[in-house]
Amino acid sequence: MPAKENARRVKLLILDVDGVLTDGGLYYDKDGNVSKRFNVQDGLGIKFAQQAGIEVAVITGLNHGAVEKRVSELGITEYYPGQREKLPFYEKLLAKKGLTDEEVAYIGDDWIDVPVMKRVGLPMAVKNSQPELFGVSKWISSKKGGHGAVREAISYILDAQGKLSEIWKEWAG
Repeated sequence: MPAKENARRVKLLILDVDGVLTDGGLYYDKDGNVSKRFNVQDGLGIKFAQQAGIEVAVITGLNHGAVEKRVSELGITEYYPGQREKLPFYEKLLAKKGLTDEEVAYIGDDWIDVPVMKRVGLPMAVKNSQPELFGVSKWISSKKGGHGAVREAISYILDAQGKLSEIWKEWAG
């Protein structure tokens, strides 16, 4: 089935963080504190998805305060940090939301994401993913993780659902 067909069914978008919502870098200051860089356009894309009725969730391998803060700012309530094995949390989320695999999209960049990507209706990868993910993905961004790839993926889904132009009209006036 073509990716556009899969995108039309999406009701839930699950995101990885490091390498997807961020550029994957860990920035250390002189005291050993770590910070992360997020793309504001990705954040606005998440708000557009929510506005269009697509729920957004995060399942991430690391547990970091900066991610928790950003996820909270974006109004994402389904947040599962510190999960190296993501599939059990994916299955809990499906059951909780009463969704099928076909109604879910997942954006990943590394091997840790593959078990969930093999299950969802629309597996998506960022441009700078590990090469093995390209064979699992039905859609690959033209942008790197942390540099607008999430916004690009959301625009793709919203366009497939016929919702992107309506959101644009609201903003463009």
